[in-house]
Amino acid sequence: MGLLDDKVVIVTGAGRGIGRGEALECANQGAAVVVAEYDQAVGETVVKEITAAGGRAVAVNGDVADPDVADALISTAVGEFGGLDALVNNAGILRDRTIAKMSEDDWDAVIRVHLRGHFLPTRAAVRYWREAKRPGHVVSTASTSGLLGNFGQTNYGAAKAGIAAFATIVAIEGARSGITSNAIAPSALTRMTLDLMPQELKDERERRIDAGEFDFFAPENVAPLVAFLCSDAAAHISGKVFGVQGDSIEIFQPWTSVAEIKAGGKRWDPEDIPGRIDELFTAADVQSGPENMMARMRYQIL
Repeated sequence: MGLLDDKVVIVTGAGRGIGRGEALECANQGAAVVVAEYDQAVGETVVKEITAAGGRAVAVNGDVADPDVADALISTAVGEFGGLDALVNNAGILRDRTIAKMSEDDWDAVIRVHLRGHFLPTRAAVRYWREAKRPGHVVSTASTSGLLGNFGQTNYGAAKAGIAAFATIVAIEGARSGITSNAIAPSALTRMTLDLMPQELKDERERRIDAGEFDFFAPENVAPLVAFLCSDAAAHISGKVFGVQGDSIEIFQPWTSVAEIKAGGKRWDPEDIPGRIDELFTAADVQSGPENMMARMRYQIL
């Protein structure tokens, strides 16, 4: 028996890395899986892995930021497996540049794949669940680059921060219909991140894997939490953003006001602010200049 017995789950970007691990784990937990992947051959390979292990799966290839493809994910789930219970939004790309060097295409491509690629499948799924009068679960993929900020990733970070907000708002809107929406901010070594790792660290990682040690940043470590969030066991959890890597699951606290200064019942005079603004930084223990928030992470890939 698995957490997802008799359920149907869509996973986007399911051909490689984190998405592949999520698709395999959902199938392992008993779900029929719609493997959504831009690269058809790669998607079909994952389908074959699932079916070879006795599971049920079908591939849908195409760009999930295309409304016809997004709608096809839901119609395929319903047509092939009789319904839809959960959607995992995972598809994404990187186009890293500093802001001064970033082209309009670098910006537009990343925003489109991540934000539009989350919006369209989620809209299609929510419409289906409401029309069918059945509950559903959405799991979206944010990132610490969006929650904390990361050098050279204004496009990716902005998209991922938007996804975190998107997930919390979908949760509010779906509450009365029994639709949950959560996001994860995973840390894993995937095809997108391995190229950033120095060769000596790659070699050390391989040595540890060969020695049978736990591969903390393996992408499949993200999948168990996602499978849980797709299940009815998580029906009471919604609007949350979780960090997940290795054997660790964290929860992020939303933006919260932590200090305040007031002008004493009158409109602020701009000339009064310089003498008061440092009170905020002192009270909140926040530095006034740029800060490397990623350095505060419990676990670092590099």
